[in-house]
Amino acid sequence: MFAKYIKREYPDLNGTGQTQAYYKMQTTPLSYEGFVELCCREGAMPKDAIMGVLTLVSEKLALCMAEGRAVKIDGLGTFTAKLGVRDDMLPDAFEPGERRHNAGAIEVKGVSYRADRDLVSNCSERCQLESGGVSRLHKPKGTLEERMEKARQYLKEHPLMRVDDYAGLTGLSHTAASMELRRIAENPASGITYKGSRSQKYYILRTL
Repeated sequence: MFAKYIKREYPDLNGTGQTQAYYKMQTTPLSYEGFVELCCREGAMPKDAIMGVLTLVSEKLALCMAEGRAVKIDGLGTFTAKLGVRDDMLPDAFEPGERRHNAGAIEVKGVSYRADRDLVSNCSERCQLESGGVSRLHKPKGTLEERMEKARQYLKEHPLMRVDDYAGLTGLSHTAASMELRRIAENPASGITYKGSRSQKYYILRTL
């Protein structure tokens, strides 16, 4: 069975005159029940046993990560808990004069997963690809400087800005907005910096 990939092209954001592109797998959902049925076809274990093992693994993974352990499962990968500031506490992170965050303001915000090399290699060997087409993104609104000014104005009226906010302001896709914001934050002259990481990253005005 062939898997399809999508080539996504988006306008030049660096002024080089070159269209940039990246490739993404076109995926279809597979439910929990569907995955269990797929495992059952091998005939090694009955359905109830497979579901019991998966449930146990899920529960014990959660327990071990909650205890601060990085759980490595050979052939699958390593799982660790990701921490972040609670959403209702984020503005306090940069308001001057506020107290430091204590443990009550921090919570598990997600799970970090690093795939085992054998899993990646196994997937690559089995994968047969064919083109699923090209997706072209629209040119963003205005120049880079104009978009940065919109971001600065937004941050003067709001305590923080996320990627989706910037995408809405500029007309960029989420991916292009994320890449442009990262470059903007790396430039001290932009007046914009960031806090947090990955899905918990948010942007704020630089303090003098």
